[in-house]
Amino acid sequence: MNLPADFDHPSYLTALGTFAGYGVILLVMFALLFLIPYGIYVALW
Repeated sequence: MNLPADFDHPSYLTALGTFAGYGVILLVMFALLFLIPYGIYVALW
C-alpha cells in the first residue's frame, strides 16, 4: 500500500472538515442540553 508523502489531497481536507463540523455540532448540542439548563437552574436557585 503506497501512502502519499504529504497529506494535501482534497479527501483529507474533506475528512478533516467533516470531523471538525461534527465536533462543533456536538459542542453546541452539549451546551444547549446541559450547560444552559444548568446555568438557568443555578441562577434560579
